[in-house]
Amino acid sequence: MKKYFFFFAFILVLFSCKKPTAPLFPFTIKIPTAGNTWIKKKDSITLNTTITNKGVVNWSKNTIRTYFYIHNPTEITLGFNSENLHDSSVINISFNGEKKYVYTRKKDRLKEHFVGNYKINTPGYYYLDIENSSKHMPLNINTILVGIADSKNINFSRDDFYWSHRGPSTHLNYQIPEKIKDVQYYYSEINVPKGNDIIGTFYMANGFQHGYFGIQVNSSTERRILFSVWSPYKTDDPKSIPKDYRIELLKKGKGVFTGKFGNEGAGGQSYKVHDWKSDTNYKFLLKATPFKNNTTNFTAYFYDPEVDKWLLIASFKRPKTQEYLKRFHGFLENFIPAQGTIKRKAFYTNQWVYNKEGWHEINSFKFSADNTARKKNRLDYSGGVDKNGFYLKAFGFFNNYTKIGTIFNKNKTKKTPSINFETLE
Repeated sequence: MKKYFFFFAFILVLFSCKKPTAPLFPFTIKIPTAGNTWIKKKDSITLNTTITNKGVVNWSKNTIRTYFYIHNPTEITLGFNSENLHDSSVINISFNGEKKYVYTRKKDRLKEHFVGNYKINTPGYYYLDIENSSKHMPLNINTILVGIADSKNINFSRDDFYWSHRGPSTHLNYQIPEKIKDVQYYYSEINVPKGNDIIGTFYMANGFQHGYFGIQVNSSTERRILFSVWSPYKTDDPKSIPKDYRIELLKKGKGVFTGKFGNEGAGGQSYKVHDWKSDTNYKFLLKATPFKNNTTNFTAYFYDPEVDKWLLIASFKRPKTQEYLKRFHGFLENFIPAQGTIKRKAFYTNQWVYNKEGWHEINSFKFSADNTARKKNRLDYSGGVDKNGFYLKAFGFFNNYTKIGTIFNKNKTKKTPSINFETLE
């Protein structure tokens, strides 16, 4: 009896659904599910093996969610193509609060399905949710189809799908007056607001011409302070670096791990597992000591407010280099693709540089972002001034992105760092 009830309920769903109107526009835009689609599970949006470089493959469970950005108010026509792998299916569609059902025929191959016409009143990110009501009937969905009057009015990821899932990295390029030369020390602070300390995030405080220094959330149980220096030998394989181009470890702090890194350049890396907290100001200090034999030592210190002390992270010698600190910057990065739908924000405050003339406060930066943003594969990135401090925000498909190249200024805090260099390790 129960079997017949479900059968008649299924038929009722099919015939009770309103017949779709005719498409307002032809499908001229194809959004690849490979780089724009995620898996929605209860309260999380993530990735799994269903999302491949060929699109959504062998999918039956959970809801797939595809994001795209509309620049100006308009009307659009939505659809999708699907390939039934076994038998007919009922697809539950949800867009902008409106639900519809689509019935797919038996074992069709890349059949186009019209969903509906929609009016877009507000620019920003939108998403289309698709749920397979026939859980035992897997489908392949290669693209989401869009009809729109102006093809330039829509943005989505067209390539580099791995990086698109990671989301756009954002950067603060600090503006230093040219008259400030021979910078030996570089100081800054970071505060990660509560709820923004998301797994897979690197909050980089002290970036310089040959490396970077900041904090990471590596897992639910591990956080790190990370300091790395690139080798002058250009390679992504640390094993290929000739001996006279290798980064040399001079010293390291208690509990600090050191080694080599690759894939994004190569060189020396150090990190300390440290349970840093959100809503807490952390201080970073970087030192450069150039020598006449064409080497420079770069040393990183982290201030732990819980012990009220500057901790040595590591000191590296970089060959073929005789330079003070340059190209001061910070950035916000997500390094786990499955976490690319979670919004993050961090405050980068109280930046200073030190040379023989003393401390100089930084109160200006130029906003920039990585290639994912520059190619407009993702537009969820921003930066600026908030509460007289610099901030970066990215990921999570929020609206109101910041134009790359915008320069921001803030009032000087005049909170000169109080550091006794002689007491540093």
